[in-house]
Amino acid sequence: MFKGKIWMWVFVGLVMVSLLLFAHSNLTYAAQEEEAVEYGWLSLLPAIIAIGLCFITKQPLPSLMIGVFVGATITKNWNPLAGYTRTLEVAVEQMTDSWKAAIMLFTLIIGGLVGLVFLGGGVYAFAESMKTRLRNSKMGQLTSFLLGWIIFFDDYTNTVAVGNSLRGVSDALRISREKFSYIVDSTAAPVATIALVSSWIGYEVGLIKEALEAAGSTISAYKVFIDSLPLKFYSIFALVLLLMVVLSGRNFGPMLKAEYRARTTGKVFADGARPLSGGVTLKIKEGIPYKVSNMVVPILSLLVITMFSLWWTGGGPEVPFGEAISNTDAAKSLLWGSMGAVVVTIFYFSLQRLANLSEMMDSFIDGAKMMLIGLLILITAWSIGAITSEMGAGPFVVGLTKDLPIEIVPIGMFIICCFISFATGTSWGTMAIGIPIAIPLGLAVGINPAVISSAVLTGAIFGDHCSPISDTTVMSSIFAGSDLMDHVNTQIPFALLAAFATVIGYIIMGVTGFNYWFWPIIWAVGLIFMWLALVYLSNRSARKLGLTPEKELWEKLSS
Repeated sequence: MFKGKIWMWVFVGLVMVSLLLFAHSNLTYAAQEEEAVEYGWLSLLPAIIAIGLCFITKQPLPSLMIGVFVGATITKNWNPLAGYTRTLEVAVEQMTDSWKAAIMLFTLIIGGLVGLVFLGGGVYAFAESMKTRLRNSKMGQLTSFLLGWIIFFDDYTNTVAVGNSLRGVSDALRISREKFSYIVDSTAAPVATIALVSSWIGYEVGLIKEALEAAGSTISAYKVFIDSLPLKFYSIFALVLLLMVVLSGRNFGPMLKAEYRARTTGKVFADGARPLSGGVTLKIKEGIPYKVSNMVVPILSLLVITMFSLWWTGGGPEVPFGEAISNTDAAKSLLWGSMGAVVVTIFYFSLQRLANLSEMMDSFIDGAKMMLIGLLILITAWSIGAITSEMGAGPFVVGLTKDLPIEIVPIGMFIICCFISFATGTSWGTMAIGIPIAIPLGLAVGINPAVISSAVLTGAIFGDHCSPISDTTVMSSIFAGSDLMDHVNTQIPFALLAAFATVIGYIIMGVTGFNYWFWPIIWAVGLIFMWLALVYLSNRSARKLGLTPEKELWEKLSS
């Protein structure tokens, strides 16, 4: 009971302290002239408070808002009233940013699309159809994994398609929502960042190009990017580790408890879980034929229209396909694709006379309502990232690498970028901070630009993959229908294992004098290490929970 209410007491305490500070403050902020301030370690305080409260209270929304309030108060010379108004300003800034506004509208429209598909019986028919084809949980998880690879061109589209199309099937196969959201999340950003064609490439290549030019280098930015692909160890190891887990049925830590609960009791949620669906119950139209096409047509139209939009907004006919996808406007394309899919679905259902326009609009609104809690968390996650960036958290942390020995510079950059991305919840922001520093530093000390840039790019994925304030983590929870903190708690142990294997990889790079062609050996060492660690940790967790003998347990969890 205490833990459930602790966030309230924390909030009350912060308010009281703030009022005391204000009472004793002789500062009138409005009359002061703003000056650039270096906050040092204080720049990390908002993120530390927000993430810490998320884990303690399992209430992400108030936890993130408290973090934003603390950061805003610090930037306003510890004036709590100015901090209060700045907190609201930061939230408004996130909502009025054109890219983020498009993502918010896209999320609402996707929710509406889900409501329509549910109304037409498509979800029910698809789930029933897949039950006859997917005989056990292993096949269900493997199908989710493979679909995540197929939709490689954008991480947001990936989470939408995989989460919405297979969530019902996952439940029918007694796969925990924690495990399903882990699969959805792990095949989103990690896949997009190593794909040869994706909405990420143009951004990454652009950052590398600017950094090389600033350092006076004539090396091709695209060549550096291509060379960095096999060195993005975290992305690669995270994907391979997921495949190991799916095929072996082995789990450890909180994920083992979640999977054992789901498989033995059928409860896909933990007790007290709060899925990011707003408690809305979607309605299915009775007395109509439930056809798989009522789900396939909407999802397929979403993918086709989005893919076309990605190509069109990136230059369309004027440039090659790969270049267009790499330089696309992802937010606008997702918005076009989602709205286009809604129009196609309404037209398709009207041809079948499944429902009238009023019924379809009611279902669309119900579906959009499901997204409201997730949207609020997304806005506050963006806000905490914005306030920590405003305080200079990224440059401060990256600056700590300047005195590192050359052999551990890539390791240092990787760990620091992991920390920044986890604390700010943004992979792209971390890349923008790290690349301009890492590449000139690497060139100055003789490190291959592909090696040093890969450390930044793959380190940035860590936080995007598992931070509770990452937009991809939040959206994976939304579309997988899971509790955000249950998803984070169960996924972090696996993310840390992949990160530890990555550190070993960069140690080998340093020992070998940054020999590029050692990457196949590093892959082999990383895979062996992760498998041995998975076996040890899974057996240890099973014994700790009293779930033995282990062999029968893993067979049960993959059946």
